[in-house]
Amino acid sequence: MIRVLVVDDQTLVRQGLRQLLELADDVEVIAEAGDGDEALAAIATHAPDVVLLDLQMPGRDGIGTLQELATHDDPPPVLVLTTFDDDELVLRALKAGARGYLLKDVTLDQLVQAVRTLADGGNLVQPAVTERLVQALTGAGGDRDAKPSGPTERFQRHEPLTDRELEILRLLAGGYANREIADALHLAPGTVKNHVSSVLMKLGVRDRTRAVLRALDLGLLTR
Repeated sequence: MIRVLVVDDQTLVRQGLRQLLELADDVEVIAEAGDGDEALAAIATHAPDVVLLDLQMPGRDGIGTLQELATHDDPPPVLVLTTFDDDELVLRALKAGARGYLLKDVTLDQLVQAVRTLADGGNLVQPAVTERLVQALTGAGGDRDAKPSGPTERFQRHEPLTDRELEILRLLAGGYANREIADALHLAPGTVKNHVSSVLMKLGVRDRTRAVLRALDLGLLTR
């Protein structure tokens, strides 16, 4: 059973998410929180497997909550679920440690699958969001050698990726889990896992989300 904490300042939203998530046989909402401070207390008390987090909340907001969790040992994976369709906010959340990012217009199946993906140790960013980040960071007319003005960081060197690793990286950017990549490329899941580990090592990052962010910044991903 995947134990979930729902964090949102709107009571009706929390209750609605609880009722929807519990339609899945393998998901249980163990607690709710109305702001970041309540969320941190609930995490310490209940040790959820996945945290479902809104960004815009009074008091300690979602970004502040993520930043505080980043200072903890072994924090739970956080799935951001928000109505705010803002590229800079997406980047801030991912850089602060979010393992997933979805807009609230997703279907129940998409939400449950995202919760399962994070509980299994994966990362998931809604493909539509990833596509816009690709366009924003690799769009025509930009000077990639210029000093960055936004929240992204520039990296000068990385170990070259193989063609297969680049192929897998593009699928990671599309929000695909390892098993989906294995099915798409007709590879064994263990082989995909090894390729993903190699991609992370070569890009010098610790998880799939940061691999996509760094790849975007390096220009490895194009529309």
